[in-house]
Amino acid sequence: MAGRAYGKTVWSYLRHQAKPTETNKPLQIRRFCAYAAADGSAKSPISRPGLRSSPLPRTRRPTARPDDSNPSGAEIMFETTTIPAADATDARGRARRKVLTNRDCASKSGKPKAYDAKCDGLYVRRTTTGPNTFSALVRVKGTRQKRPYWLGCFDAETFNVDHARSAYYALMARIDAGENVFATARRDKRVKTKQGRTVDDLAIEYLDYIREPVKKKDGKMRARIESHKIIEGYFRNLVSPRFGRMTASDLTNDDVATLACDMMSGKYNGKPSVSSARHMRTALSGLYRWAREAGRGYVIKTCQPMVDLPSLPAEHPRTRALTPEEIRILWQGLERDDLPWDRMTCLAIKFGLATMLRSWEFLAIHHDELHDLDGKAFIRVPVVRVKKRRIIEQPLNSLALDILREAMKKSNQREFVFFGRFGAEAPLARKGMAEALRGTKKTPGLCALLGLKPFTPHDLRRTAATLLGNAGFGDGIIGRCLDHHTTRDRDGTDVSRVTGVYNQSTYREAKRPVLDALAVRLREIISEPDGAGQLAFAFAA
Repeated sequence: MAGRAYGKTVWSYLRHQAKPTETNKPLQIRRFCAYAAADGSAKSPISRPGLRSSPLPRTRRPTARPDDSNPSGAEIMFETTTIPAADATDARGRARRKVLTNRDCASKSGKPKAYDAKCDGLYVRRTTTGPNTFSALVRVKGTRQKRPYWLGCFDAETFNVDHARSAYYALMARIDAGENVFATARRDKRVKTKQGRTVDDLAIEYLDYIREPVKKKDGKMRARIESHKIIEGYFRNLVSPRFGRMTASDLTNDDVATLACDMMSGKYNGKPSVSSARHMRTALSGLYRWAREAGRGYVIKTCQPMVDLPSLPAEHPRTRALTPEEIRILWQGLERDDLPWDRMTCLAIKFGLATMLRSWEFLAIHHDELHDLDGKAFIRVPVVRVKKRRIIEQPLNSLALDILREAMKKSNQREFVFFGRFGAEAPLARKGMAEALRGTKKTPGLCALLGLKPFTPHDLRRTAATLLGNAGFGDGIIGRCLDHHTTRDRDGTDVSRVTGVYNQSTYREAKRPVLDALAVRLREIISEPDGAGQLAFAFAA
């Protein structure tokens, strides 16, 4: 009790009367103890090991007070000749803190932790294997517990002791502002983990997102982006080989521009292609636009690898259209029995030229999609197979009906009219017509066998439109037959796009005379004798 009362008396004097400073605090403690010992109220603290005192400068020596300041006349009890050096440890046996230097922080020897005297709680942790690190003991908000907060690794150039003190002061300012720095660190770690994903990881999740079924305007549930298979091919063939293992946030517009230049010059896959560069940029643009959306944060907002890219060369539209002579050679050549391609593929090529439909719109024709075959026949193509996602009712001319009847005999009233070679329960593959015209490594194509310049199934639509244009039909009605959006009426007046929302007509009867005229013109062409009297075939041996 006496010791506790003694200590309370000493520190009460220092707080309320003496008001010590950094230079005179030890001297005033000793003076007070001298008066207390002379008065008999307490013992001298010089002999008590529990009292903490800071060392005096060795050049400064205390002097005795004048006699009038000691009315009791007692002897003053303090040493005026020798000032002892400070101990290496404090009263609790702990090592005294020192001002850290870069040399101390770089050292691997010594105690594992060395605290800084300038910043309370800042210390450097020494390790024998890895770099030394700076941390700060920070009180957890709402508790009395202290936890270490990692500040960084020591580096004499980039993060030395001065940088660590600056980081410590900034951390203290955040804590004084009421921020829970540990919660912020956990959130930043989660964000960093999320933003550390590779391009392939994001592409997989993005493809799952666009495959997700959603309700379309016709009330049916279909994929969010129905061309997801094409987009998946872009990622697999164009994006993943170069950028797949890169961190998504590290991709820059320089990387994208370099890949596009390699594709256009042929360095990427050996074949120059502007369309490949365009498809690659389209796939990446959709991916990063989705990744930056609010709520995802897969990449930082400043990561925009698709901005400020150089313009790609313009791709000129195809102009390939078969001449009447080529149409006659093709049509008569498709009737031969010694072709290396099956009869159903040949019928599909003829049907595409006679109806002006896209290949994927008629290859999967079901029997229940054919209507009134004995009267005003037409085919109703469902929305799911139409490019513009609208129902097509295409009239069937006499030439198209002849082709359909032969195909229906072969399909024997099965589900699909144009069935594939792998069974009648599956339609003819979309690439079947293109492969038949182009050929494969083992089988020559029809263009090579018949001596025709190469063309694609889509060129058949251009060929039919050219025949109708030469017959005097206008672009408006030809566009209806091609299922194109028209912006001008028959008399040439502009048509608003909003009108198409209200006008739900399929123009079936308006298209019938046009397609009938196409059938008449095709019959004239294929019945004309060729100059040589025979077809020039070039079958491979």
